[in-house]
Amino acid sequence: MATHRMNKPIAGYHMLMILSAVDFCFHPDEDSVIRAFLIEEFPFPVNLDNEMDIISLLKPEEWKPHFLQCMYDFEADTTPSERTRFLQFAMHLIKADEVIHQNENEYFMHLMNAWDFNVE
Repeated sequence: MATHRMNKPIAGYHMLMILSAVDFCFHPDEDSVIRAFLIEEFPFPVNLDNEMDIISLLKPEEWKPHFLQCMYDFEADTTPSERTRFLQFAMHLIKADEVIHQNENEYFMHLMNAWDFNVE
């Protein structure tokens, strides 16, 4: 698990990758959401092999602590409008397969609660 503080785009990438994994089923449309996030955050080509290695080595029981650390790192580098934009990506990702799994909802609610967004 990463022990260093991550910058905004890397932390966001880690969170989206974990969100795509928590239902244990990867849908092709989730990949599209992650790619759109990367295009928005990295206007130039970037090698994410090291980040993928970190994420792929996580055991399922390590996902939540890592996700929460990423969430706090992301928050430290962003404005409220940037967090709102990230929540839009996260919502598109968890809706990509047209089913919001309980785990996806739980992780999404961590973001909503930690970042003080009202749920209506």
